[in-house]
Amino acid sequence: MYRSHNCGELNASNINTEVTLAGWVQKSRDKGFMNWVDLRDRYGITQLIFDESRTDKTVFELAKTLGREFVIQVKGTVIEREDKNKNKNMITGDIEILVTELTILNAALTPPFTIEDETDGGEDIRMKYRYLDIRRNPVKNSLLFRHKVAMEVRKYLSDLDFCEVETPYLIKSTPEGARDFVVPSRMNEGQFYALPQSPQTFKQLLMVGGMDKYFQIVKCFRDEDLRADRQPEFTQIDCEMAFVEQEDILNVFEGLTRHLLKEIKGIEVDKFPRITYDYAMKTYGNDKPDIRFGMEFGELNEFAQHKEFPVFNAAELVVGIAVPGAGNYTRKEIDGLIDWVKRPQVGASGMVYAKCNDDGTFKSSVDKFYDQEDLGQWAKITGAKPGDMIFVLSGPANKTRAQLSALRMEFATRLGLRNPEVFAPLWVIDFPLLELDEESGRYHAMHHPFTSPKPEDMALLETEPGKVRANAYDMVLNGNEIGGGSIRIHDKATQQLMFKYLGFTEEEAKAQFGFLMDAFQFGAPPHGGLAFGLDRLVAILGGQETIRDFIAFPKNNSGRDVMIDAPAAIDETQLKELSIKLDIKQS
Repeated sequence: MYRSHNCGELNASNINTEVTLAGWVQKSRDKGFMNWVDLRDRYGITQLIFDESRTDKTVFELAKTLGREFVIQVKGTVIEREDKNKNKNMITGDIEILVTELTILNAALTPPFTIEDETDGGEDIRMKYRYLDIRRNPVKNSLLFRHKVAMEVRKYLSDLDFCEVETPYLIKSTPEGARDFVVPSRMNEGQFYALPQSPQTFKQLLMVGGMDKYFQIVKCFRDEDLRADRQPEFTQIDCEMAFVEQEDILNVFEGLTRHLLKEIKGIEVDKFPRITYDYAMKTYGNDKPDIRFGMEFGELNEFAQHKEFPVFNAAELVVGIAVPGAGNYTRKEIDGLIDWVKRPQVGASGMVYAKCNDDGTFKSSVDKFYDQEDLGQWAKITGAKPGDMIFVLSGPANKTRAQLSALRMEFATRLGLRNPEVFAPLWVIDFPLLELDEESGRYHAMHHPFTSPKPEDMALLETEPGKVRANAYDMVLNGNEIGGGSIRIHDKATQQLMFKYLGFTEEEAKAQFGFLMDAFQFGAPPHGGLAFGLDRLVAILGGQETIRDFIAFPKNNSGRDVMIDAPAAIDETQLKELSIKLDIKQS
């Protein structure tokens, strides 16, 4: 037996107990006649003592050779520390192990960074040696936290009679909005599998098969250019239910979110506001608004246009936000903000501002064009109070809302309004079914081609397809979309109609999705579902913005695993077996 106890459980009640421990050397302190070693495992740290007067000489001398991260086994007796050396911040802080036997299980090179909570290793070096990084408490605890969340998800759904079913990873390539990762088939020359972007069609087939409550914690794959802390492979909590309407699904997964917040964070959340997609875009400039703070948009066209200011007069939209307490910003700070919105990442051409003075008057960068009454209307519409500052952008409606949304989030960060221990969930509903690609002039499914239109909007498919609303919904938490889903199409005729409006020919639809439409002819029940992004959900519950530390072996922004050096070339023999010939242009 390598160990009788772990390194995080012994305390004063174990004094005089003979124990066996195993783990890694965190650090050692050699005082000549006395040597202390901190032994670490996943559970904690236990202090070992090698005493020249009480420890076998051979064992004592061997202890002096121990380096950081050596793997060792010790046997000894639990003794009480001297009062002055006790550590009340550790479970094992009252005791130490007087070692009688020491075995070096594996020596270790000096690690390239310190295995401490506050390490001296940069992100690149820690990614290369991820197996060492996992030994550090922040990463280890993040992985344990992820496990806890996943277990609570499984518990909640299983208690509601959901059944976990695995679906294939080697599937057929189908258009779902992103590029597929493709896998050549040796046994089927010239043909390829694809890795699933989601188990979408399979979970619908499970509903046809009568598995009326399905879930799966599953890997999904998208060959996208990585941005905003994304990964090419990610994990979903994938769920589907039969014989349900939208309200049923919202209630179940509102319940799951409540359960997680209570069990994981000890927080009770009563309200899950529901807002439409149109309201979200008009009020916050995006479809995943952070509602932990205000600064809601105020549309100012009525009181900003036709006032001899050509920039506003030429704009499709003039819109502003009131920033609390910003009335004392200096001109230098304001100029810095104008430069911030002009950055290519935001793309605004400029910004107008109006200070709300304590005496109820206003001072604006466009005083030449607007009087106090006009500016008072700006304040009323944006909800500005004395001491606030109104910041205004203008231009094409969609682009300007996105710019102001970015500015709103920047202010929230600067003002400390994004407290990670405050949780503000909401539902966004009534998404557009289709969105127009201006380059191709074709409509694309905003979610995926299996999303059901609102029944009352079906007639608009022929005349105004852009106005058709989807039976779709997203759950948003603290400015992040953590889950989304829809009521699905479950009959062949409607699915064929949807494919038609997405520009599929009958032949293309049959080639891509014939198996699903065939299944619909054998008694497909009404069904719908939702998928949570587990990586993002865990990170938010853990109070973090980045998902990498909650993934055991993440990839970098180029989609590379720098630890194992993947992706990598394969040898010519494998290529021949797969009937693949590379045509790579040399740069």
